[in-house]
Amino acid sequence: MIDARARDLLTPLPDVLRIVDRLERHGYETWIVGGAVRDALLGRPPTEWDLATAAPPEVVRRLFRRTVPVGLRHGTVGVLGRDGVLYEVTTFRRDLATDGRHAEVAFTRSLDEDLARRDFTINALAWHPLRQELRDPFGGQDDLQRRRLRTVGEPGQRFAEDYLRILRAFRFAGRYELDVDPTTWAALVAAVPQLPRLSAERVREELVKTMATVPRPSRALELYARSGALAVLYPELHATVGLADGFGADVWTHQLRVVDALPPRPLLRIVGLLHDVGKARTPPPDFPGHAEVGAALARDLLRRLRCSNAEVDRATHLIAQHTSLPPLDASDAELRFLLRRLGPTFVTDFWRLRIAICRATPALGHQGAQLLQLWRRLRRVQQARPPLRVTDLAIDGRDLRALGLPPGPAYGAILQALLDRVTEDPARNRPEVLRALARAEAERLGAISPSDGG
Repeated sequence: MIDARARDLLTPLPDVLRIVDRLERHGYETWIVGGAVRDALLGRPPTEWDLATAAPPEVVRRLFRRTVPVGLRHGTVGVLGRDGVLYEVTTFRRDLATDGRHAEVAFTRSLDEDLARRDFTINALAWHPLRQELRDPFGGQDDLQRRRLRTVGEPGQRFAEDYLRILRAFRFAGRYELDVDPTTWAALVAAVPQLPRLSAERVREELVKTMATVPRPSRALELYARSGALAVLYPELHATVGLADGFGADVWTHQLRVVDALPPRPLLRIVGLLHDVGKARTPPPDFPGHAEVGAALARDLLRRLRCSNAEVDRATHLIAQHTSLPPLDASDAELRFLLRRLGPTFVTDFWRLRIAICRATPALGHQGAQLLQLWRRLRRVQQARPPLRVTDLAIDGRDLRALGLPPGPAYGAILQALLDRVTEDPARNRPEVLRALARAEAERLGAISPSDGG
């Protein structure tokens, strides 16, 4: 039995109902399965509608005009609805063999066999939208009510079938605020040493999903630490557990608090998780240079996870710069120098990170209002579009040649010095002013003599 709220939430979209109806009219039992049913029973609107059917993939493709072969080996066909959404329809399956990473499956006509191969009882649920019937052979509804995460069947066997289920357990426990069943937890901990058998891509995607879907990721990340998975997968982070940070907590706990204070943007939350990782390699209590050391450690970790070059560069730049907070009473010139160091596309995320660090650090809590005020000032400075790069200067190399300066490495030094002067006062960014400043800088560098250039 399900309550009226869950029943209403499980009223499928018209296209979902059409797909079920057509398959059923041709004699193929079809159910809504997995996350949609779980979320509805928790009172949450489903975000995706996955279907399981007795129809083989070739039959699904024959019955529907617009299909995509999403994963034919595993029985999954995407059916494109009239609403433009691709709905995944998967043939009932049973496992023939597994190696801890992948499963060899066979198709079956039994829903219960299909549900029996799933990871946790809360995911082994099915709803028949035409008959208004819940299928729950493993007690998933009761586990949801008891806020308990439990495997389907024998836990050790379930984890041995696919070790990614260890990381999925952390994510589900965190997202739905569940306690892991003791028997399931013991088997999970025993399986943790097998995690290196997983591909880097699967490990990364599970971390990304945790950061994207868990309101307070610390609930899931604490399970990584408690189980030993943190030491196995992320030794750089494990080194911060128990390391005093000088603010009344350990570095690991501080980083978790920062993650929870950030918006659910996966890469930014990963930056929050890693921002102080360099403290494990720098001397306390001040941890000099930890931002740069942390950026190098983060680069190695993110490359190990096969993140894209753009993601690695963005994350490591934010980590390297996260200590670059100007004084709360900074001048506009100091704010312009900060914009130069960060780069315009990093400013918003840098500030989100700094505000999260403030909120996560009780000793800095009083600075929150001042930080927001400084952020508003920085935004005003940025909106004035100050020159931040050499290419923004009102003169260039041709003007330096016109001053009689022969081409060479001095050009770069002179233009950089001009940019510094313009950052101090953007009103200097005029050709006649910059030419005079360039001549003085060239003379100071010995590139030209005072008598050169007329």
